[in-house]
Amino acid sequence: MKSLRKPNRKPTHPGAVLREDLLPELGVTHSMLASDLGLSEATLCEILNEKHSLTVELAVPIANVFRGSPESWLQMQKAADFWEIQRKE
Repeated sequence: MKSLRKPNRKPTHPGAVLREDLLPELGVTHSMLASDLGLSEATLCEILNEKHSLTVELAVPIANVFRGSPESWLQMQKAADFWEIQRKE
């Protein structure tokens, strides 16, 4: 299946989805989400600021909190990581 995303456009990092779409929509603070996920606020901020990759261990609780699938969160991260690696080569 051909991607609809332009190849030169960086894929959306899962932290951006959390930061820009879900947290504001639900009125959830960083500290509330960090607590729900069992993370420090510093680690959550790194994810939200796209400085830290979403791991398998984090995809499951995020999917539980936001009622999605862990696979969809990991696919988003994989696309962002792969794009970054391609740009370095």
